Amino acid sequence: MSIIMTLRIALKALNRNKMRTMLTMLGMIIGVGAVITMVALGKGAQTTIEEQVKAAGTNLINIQSGNFSQGGVRMGQGMLNTLMPEDAEALRDVPGVQYVAAGANTRGQVVNGNQNWSTNTEGTDVDMPLIRSWPTKYGSFFSPQDVSSAAKVAVLGSLVSDTLFGPDVDPTGQMIRIRNQPFRVVGVMSSKGQSGTGQDQDDIVFVPYTTVIKKLQGQQHIQRIQVSAETPDVAPVAAAITEVLRTRHKLMPGDPDDFMVRTLEEMAAVRSETARTMGTLLAAIAGVSLLVGGIGIMNIMLVSVTERTREIGLRMAIGARGKDVLLQFLVEAVVLSLFGGIIGIGFGFGLAEAAERFLQWPTTIPANAIAMAFGFAAATGVFFGFYPARKAARLDPIEALRFE
Repeated sequence: MSIIMTLRIALKALNRNKMRTMLTMLGMIIGVGAVITMVALGKGAQTTIEEQVKAAGTNLINIQSGNFSQGGVRMGQGMLNTLMPEDAEALRDVPGVQYVAAGANTRGQVVNGNQNWSTNTEGTDVDMPLIRSWPTKYGSFFSPQDVSSAAKVAVLGSLVSDTLFGPDVDPTGQMIRIRNQPFRVVGVMSSKGQSGTGQDQDDIVFVPYTTVIKKLQGQQHIQRIQVSAETPDVAPVAAAITEVLRTRHKLMPGDPDDFMVRTLEEMAAVRSETARTMGTLLAAIAGVSLLVGGIGIMNIMLVSVTERTREIGLRMAIGARGKDVLLQFLVEAVVLSLFGGIIGIGFGFGLAEAAERFLQWPTTIPANAIAMAFGFAAATGVFFGFYPARKAARLDPIEALRFE
């Protein structure tokens, strides 16, 4: 019997009980959908991390204040002010260091006339655009003199500029107010888009870090230091930075660091591990769902063999061979799996879209993920459909015809 005829018979058999067919496919739909979602989330996270590393460069090193135990409580990064501007200046003399930028953040209203916007005001140094490979669109970044004098000058992110002054408007020289203090706009950064965590990098205002700590916060400490090494081999530089800061902070051997040094590769590794953990969870869900779906297919095919025993006996009595019956039921199982796989792929696309829209998690669905989903579906159909198909093929025609 031809494969076309076998396929037609399989479709007619599945069409006899649509509700049972749909319920049987449910496990396959969930399993394949989970496979698609797993690949989409994992690939999206990997792509984002690669783009971040490419954009920032593998030679980036971040130093955050804090990171030691106090009274038995582990104090996380940024919870304690342990870094000083002098620490940043000292790091400029570390071998292998190319650029250094001290940093201190605050948040508040930025106002231009009757337009206002609540955003982050990032205090930084003149090396920041070089460290982050971020040019200006209008004007220029502030100068070393602005930093040393704690000048009230600001460089706007493109989103803030568009909000306060309108799109495609050069606001250089205009006055704005940050936390009710006047600042002169000296430049606008080019658009950089979202970060890997979904944060809009253009929703920001840059001012000298000295201005933040002296005139907006009224303190002397900084929150972080960004360093760019001369080469991608940042491990020796990070070790040297750690040694310099421990010496400056008068930490004894055995004392924990009161700061945290992280390279971009380490931060990327943490995010990759998060993506892998989520991928493992989804893989487990997919595996269980495919197993349940496969068992459901096997059970329904066994029921179908029992219900159609007389039909099988009649076909074998008029010349159908055992392998013809085997092929027929195997095709039915595979068709059931593939239909579930097709619906599951659509379900997976929907889940991936929902994750990107509502969870701000980037997703990418490569073409090979669809092929892999089809492969899983077909393999499940063959594996779990073989036993019922073999049982049908081994029926005795005479006994089958007597079956009531």
